[in-house]
Amino acid sequence: MIANTLIIQSEFISRRNRFFAKMPINSLALFAAGKEVTRSNDTEFPFCQNKNFYYLTGFNEPDALLVLVKGNEKQEAILFCREKDPLQEVWHGRRIGPELAQTEFGFDQCFTLAERDALLPQYLEGKAELHYCHGVDAALDQQVLVWLSVVKSQAKQGKTAPTNIVDCAPVVHEMRLLKSDAELDIMRQANRISGAAHQRAMEKTAIGKFEYQIEAELLHEFARNGARHPAYASIVAGGDNANILHYTDNGDTLKDNELLLIDAGGELAGYAADITRTFPVNGRFSEEQKHIYQLVLQAQEVAINAIKPGATFAELNAAVCEVLTGGLLELGILSGDFKQLIAEKACKKYFIHGLGHWLGLDVHDVGDYQIDEERQQRRKFEPGMVMTIEPGLYIPLTDTQVDEKWRGIGVRIEDNILVTEQGFENLTVNVPKSIEEIEALMANS
Repeated sequence: MIANTLIIQSEFISRRNRFFAKMPINSLALFAAGKEVTRSNDTEFPFCQNKNFYYLTGFNEPDALLVLVKGNEKQEAILFCREKDPLQEVWHGRRIGPELAQTEFGFDQCFTLAERDALLPQYLEGKAELHYCHGVDAALDQQVLVWLSVVKSQAKQGKTAPTNIVDCAPVVHEMRLLKSDAELDIMRQANRISGAAHQRAMEKTAIGKFEYQIEAELLHEFARNGARHPAYASIVAGGDNANILHYTDNGDTLKDNELLLIDAGGELAGYAADITRTFPVNGRFSEEQKHIYQLVLQAQEVAINAIKPGATFAELNAAVCEVLTGGLLELGILSGDFKQLIAEKACKKYFIHGLGHWLGLDVHDVGDYQIDEERQQRRKFEPGMVMTIEPGLYIPLTDTQVDEKWRGIGVRIEDNILVTEQGFENLTVNVPKSIEEIEALMANS
């Protein structure tokens, strides 16, 4: 079972204070909560909170609005949320309400949503700047214009509206990029839960089962350990389906002598894990599968071992491409001069995606990569960053330019890595990865 995954109130207050420190005097910032989304008719998808809003509040109800007001002498954090409503709560679940929200989440003031439209123009009046994540929520964009127009309509009474509207998303995204100790504790737990799910999938895999049956094993392990929802649609791709990067149909039958690629992670307390493993359906790698798998594993190990403060994705990519190019050349899948193949990035024909991405509240988490004119990610790693490292090789059945024995093989291996002061910590600790470990586990299942 998981440990307590709650982040304490003081951390959310500290985050808001850090954001306040980046706001100019006489400004106001808005952060909107997520909305319930209709699935069909009168049913909804499982609610997913807006991650920027959640990062600053810890509040997990829909439709709420966070208002941060910074004046000359004081600052206030104000929340608008749904009112207590016994009838609605009987049908749809308990609500926190403004009174409890103020004390439990550390806001200076809380009001109901019914009070929002009357109060927002008052808060906006006289402010020089308005900060919010515009261009994301069309309804919020329209509502902001309405609030501003109310203020502007009172110009004859000497009231003024903000003249400068600033996108505050980059500020919050940079804050989210560096994880706190509490966030890392949750992410370690999310990885352990997700690793156990991958191990269960290996144990339950058998010839003739459907991909969706293995997906069900993943979801079972996530949910029974507190990660009640996957962080993203699980990829359970047998055989040539592994060569579709975001394959989520998960409807084919698992066949003998094929590999199964699973890319899946649970979400725990809002934080994602993102793990990929590739293994043989029958429990034993063929010689060709071994060669491709070991090459991808070698490339991943080279990349992970190079992670430290000051390193970059660009450097890791270069090292991985050298390993993959050399290996593909040795196997006869590529041909030509090694240096020329490197210069031509020839391995990208088979390694068709990026090496990794930031990870956190979003599976493809926010934060600048500092991409240069050559599309190289040059941002230097810092302690507290968490990323995926996921090299892969994909040789579809339709690739007639390679020997038939290689066709239909798709391999990706993905771990979640924390940058530390000394180097790195691999958060993905409890799921087999070597050929020997995988075969031993499946032989005993």
